[in-house]
Amino acid sequence: MERLADLYCKLLCAVMAVALFIMVVLVFGNVVLRYAFNSGITVSEELGRWLFVWVTFMGAVVALREHAHLGTDALVARLPPIGKKVCLVLGHLIMIYVCWLIYQGSMAQVKINMDVLAPSSQLPLAIVYFAGVFFAISGGVMLVLDLWLLFTGQVADDQLVMIQESEDVAALDLPAHDAPKPR
Repeated sequence: MERLADLYCKLLCAVMAVALFIMVVLVFGNVVLRYAFNSGITVSEELGRWLFVWVTFMGAVVALREHAHLGTDALVARLPPIGKKVCLVLGHLIMIYVCWLIYQGSMAQVKINMDVLAPSSQLPLAIVYFAGVFFAISGGVMLVLDLWLLFTGQVADDQLVMIQESEDVAALDLPAHDAPKPR
């Protein structure tokens, strides 16, 4: 199951790379066309914006899987393993509930905007809002996988704090309590 989730995240990373490439080509092409030929790609701004929304939501799923979101572990890091497990379960249950709320809201927007067409591409605006549905489902699955790993005893005690205290610590890939202290 973990291997499947990792492959899914690698696929998402590849899709994000392609989307970023398309965004760069659209924006650069539009700039060149405007300055050199006094014309432009009509849909470039719209598609670039849509791709940015999708890249953001796909990146959030990958970050959720890799436990790369920033947070504060000042209290949780000092708890005994059972306290860390309780906090992990409570936090994940709350996040699953938030995924449910995002799913409901995004699905409502998808239904509302199915017949609303974007001005330049004439594609349904529901495509943009479906990014929320995608995130809610994918993120919920990643969270349930984390809980399943915890309940089956596959999470070590030193992995119970699933956030990074700061970007510096995340870059070093050290647990927050092992990070170098500022001078």
